[in-house]
Amino acid sequence: MRKEFIHSAKFPLIFVIVITFIHLYSTLNDIKLSHWGIYPRETKGLYGIVSSVLIHGSWKHLFNNSIPFLILGTALFYFYRKLAMKVCLYSIIFTGILVWLGGRPSFHIGASGLVYALASFLFFSGFIRKHNNLMALSMIVVFLYGGMVWGIFPSKDHISWEGHLFGAVNGLFWALYYKDEGPQRKKYSWELEEDVLKSLEGIQVYYEEVPKLYTDKKSVELKYEFKRKGLKNK
Repeated sequence: MRKEFIHSAKFPLIFVIVITFIHLYSTLNDIKLSHWGIYPRETKGLYGIVSSVLIHGSWKHLFNNSIPFLILGTALFYFYRKLAMKVCLYSIIFTGILVWLGGRPSFHIGASGLVYALASFLFFSGFIRKHNNLMALSMIVVFLYGGMVWGIFPSKDHISWEGHLFGAVNGLFWALYYKDEGPQRKKYSWELEEDVLKSLEGIQVYYEEVPKLYTDKKSVELKYEFKRKGLKNK
């Protein structure tokens, strides 16, 4: 378990190191990187769809995104190992696209949209899968970061609530999209029997009696024809 935990923390830790180095370099050299953010509905803001998550406006901004990403990212890679990288990359791209389409005309920077996407995915995925361990994780996310929900509403002008909102929407979308992939709830025997019975719903049995003329003994021949509901015979 310890090795798995360390392995799960690798990508989140590397990501935090990279964004910290970028901010440190820009601060020491007095370089403004905000123009690498997303500028909605302008071609100059398109590359920000990818680069904006690497740029932060202050050390406080960086810190507020780094700690949640380390925690949520590690949880994502630990419990959803096969899906984690796809959820991260797709959330960055599609959250960025939505901000570019629907954000206010200003540069949007920071990894908060990604943080909201991870929190949303971890929360909804646990309940969608009805997996005990994952639902417990969902409740932990609520306990630690439930207050983040207020960030999806317009508040201060310098805060990109659009990034928060679209990030949360992305997290919910990927939780639904990948609900049949990754860890699944164990089904008990009685549940499997119910699934079999449901699969047999709509099957009809037809029989016909063969006239005595064609038989030397009184007998009945049964002919079975199976049809599922919603299917037409050709």
